[in-house]
Amino acid sequence: MRKLAFVLALAGLVPAASVLAQAPLPSAPTRASAPREREAPPAAPEPARNPPAAERSAAGTEAPSGASGQKIRWDMTETPPVVTHHQITAHGQPLRYTATVGRLPIRDASGTTEALMFYTAYTLDGAPADRRPLTFAFNGGPGSASLWLHMGALGPRKVVLGKDGAMPPAPYRLEDNPDTPLDRTDLVIIDAIGTGFSRPADTDVGKQFWGVSGDVQAFGEFIRLYITRNERWRSPLYIFGESYGTTRAAGIAGYLVDRGIAFNGIGLLSMVLDFETLEITRKNDLACVLTLPSYAMVAAYHHKLAPELEGDLAKTRAEVEHWAMTDYAAALARGDALTPEERRHVVEQMARYTGLDTAIVDQANLRVNVQQFTHYLLADQRLRVGRLDARYTSPDPIAFMDPQSDDPSSAATTPPFTSVFNDYVRRELGYETDMPYYLSASQASTNPNEPGLFMRWDWGTGRDGFADTATPLRSAMVKNPHMKVMVMEGYYDLATPYAAANYTMDHLDLAPEYHANISFATYDTGHMVYLRESGLTKLMHDFEDFIGRTTQ
Repeated sequence: MRKLAFVLALAGLVPAASVLAQAPLPSAPTRASAPREREAPPAAPEPARNPPAAERSAAGTEAPSGASGQKIRWDMTETPPVVTHHQITAHGQPLRYTATVGRLPIRDASGTTEALMFYTAYTLDGAPADRRPLTFAFNGGPGSASLWLHMGALGPRKVVLGKDGAMPPAPYRLEDNPDTPLDRTDLVIIDAIGTGFSRPADTDVGKQFWGVSGDVQAFGEFIRLYITRNERWRSPLYIFGESYGTTRAAGIAGYLVDRGIAFNGIGLLSMVLDFETLEITRKNDLACVLTLPSYAMVAAYHHKLAPELEGDLAKTRAEVEHWAMTDYAAALARGDALTPEERRHVVEQMARYTGLDTAIVDQANLRVNVQQFTHYLLADQRLRVGRLDARYTSPDPIAFMDPQSDDPSSAATTPPFTSVFNDYVRRELGYETDMPYYLSASQASTNPNEPGLFMRWDWGTGRDGFADTATPLRSAMVKNPHMKVMVMEGYYDLATPYAAANYTMDHLDLAPEYHANISFATYDTGHMVYLRESGLTKLMHDFEDFIGRTTQ
């Protein structure tokens, strides 16, 4: 069995939104309890006023019990959500909306609450809710909270970043988000169990949600319960997932279509559905082939390519894509059977397209992984290139040769997003709580007051040994031929390379009429497309246009 190793390396996959890192691939998937068909008893509809401060405090009070090393339990008392009213200016028009913050229960078949999932909902005032599009959004990790999409792209308020998305000086600030899609769709932004303010009932119960299958079931049950309690069954429904959130989104689409919930559209930002396209291993050359075009784009950005390759990037990109899928793939397939002359030619051509020294390419046996590329591309300047967004660079915090390096693109975003969200959720949205908001599961695992939240992800057996949710997405598209899919990809993203996403969609084994339901949007950005203002504006324009094209 091939091993898949992904843990958080950013503050979200752990910066962000999405970070993928490394953990062993177990041999069998975790099984979550079957979602309930009926709640016992359902809570009242969301109130139109704020509950008293004492209730708001209770809504966010964690009550873990038990000594270190024992099973830890958290308070599963469901409390009313907090509701506030706001106004911003977006697209030149006043936008009045209601924000609702709370936690919904995930129950087992007996009615026992196994987890509380934290969410923030934004609904446009004065609009008929049953006809308004409704988008469920989340980041990935796996094990990332969703503040990245929330405070960086979708929400009506967003973090103020420096020029070109760089970290500004503290203290960090909020501003209105004129690009929010709230004028087009209501929003529900959800944190995975074990991240944000979402908690399992106890440490043993939590394990069933920390895997491909259990995670999909939990989010699927959340969506079913939300549209039930808020009478949104008639609304056009959408999902917006980033990074591992796209893995989850595809799984949810397949899971819920069999339970009578069909989506109008799925937005997949920085997509990974088939992990065989992503994980570079000794025996998986496919990922090498699909990562190479991104190496070329990054090298060109940092002016490490020959002038003739940097002059017309669209032409160079097409040239590299073709070489990667033909000559390079053939050379990797031949392995040690390559003649010295054939090998030398491949080494030189790969060095030309990646900006790396021929000695590095040769020593890597033509298979340069992302960590090696980010380390050696700007080695002459003693700088490391970002993984999530390779436009970012910085010296390593300890030393250039330190193997435990940080991602420059993660380090630049974590403090502003963390500070701003913690202030915003309490000061503006009125969700008063002393519990920590965990950006990532790895962050939660280091808190001595809440031991047991360490998340070891169960990747399941997957297809051919790799985790895969392209199959449930295909199933959802076939069962719901009206559902559209938009793939959004950044050219400087080394966490989820754009060519890997394209390859996955090209191999769904679908007839042309179904492929017509798939569209693509590309960006001169990295993993978190929205960090720079130009990327955010284009991303939200593309998403709003997507909703407009897919709403009946």
